[in-house]
Amino acid sequence: MKRAIPQSPVKGFTAESVLSRIMSATGIRSQSELARVLGIGRQAVTDAKKRSHIPADWYLYLCRKYGLNPQWLESGMGPMYIAGQDATQSSRDHSVPGSHPDEFSYVPKVRARLSAGGGSLVVDEAIDSYYAFRHAWLRRKGQISQMRLMRVSGDSMEPTLRDEDVVLIDLSQTEIYTGKIYAVGIDEEIVVKRLDKKPGQLVLVSDNRQFYPALEVTMDEGASVRVLGRVIWMAREVF
Repeated sequence: MKRAIPQSPVKGFTAESVLSRIMSATGIRSQSELARVLGIGRQAVTDAKKRSHIPADWYLYLCRKYGLNPQWLESGMGPMYIAGQDATQSSRDHSVPGSHPDEFSYVPKVRARLSAGGGSLVVDEAIDSYYAFRHAWLRRKGQISQMRLMRVSGDSMEPTLRDEDVVLIDLSQTEIYTGKIYAVGIDEEIVVKRLDKKPGQLVLVSDNRQFYPALEVTMDEGASVRVLGRVIWMAREVF
């Protein structure tokens, strides 16, 4: 099984530069104050700066609270605020022009890919972009802060999911319901499959059964298999 393919960092991204943009756009004056706004310990901000990694949940919260443009926050490119909002205006309406406050939420699309076949897999957790969804719709579907978008690679889930489709995964939904589609981690790979259960076994079922037979995985303490989350939505681009 192949390891992750290295990815180039987003232009303009370092944790320190992102933190600087957060403070300039929001009026937050210190890491301690930022920690209070995010509801986390100050050490978490220090650790993020050292690792040069900003958790996706921070982006989502700050973008919604202050009306920030996610692309600008991560890379410094584009307008600071959505549709030219400023921090004072965004405290009243931090979604889009003409919308009610909190109408939209931004879900990150990560570079990691879900394997739906035998190809190599990118497992990079870096954020590529954000998709806007209506907040009320997401809230009915699951836990918004735990949602991620990923692109599918391969044909094992055709015709339901095709190569290059984008799926929305709720990482908080790990309870197995027979026949539902999940992201599953196996060793260093993440696959997308329908799931079934047998005594002591997890059954991974492909929709393209002609070429991809079901895979039965023994579940024991040493098994490196984990259910990561449930697929709750998909999108298909026309190429």
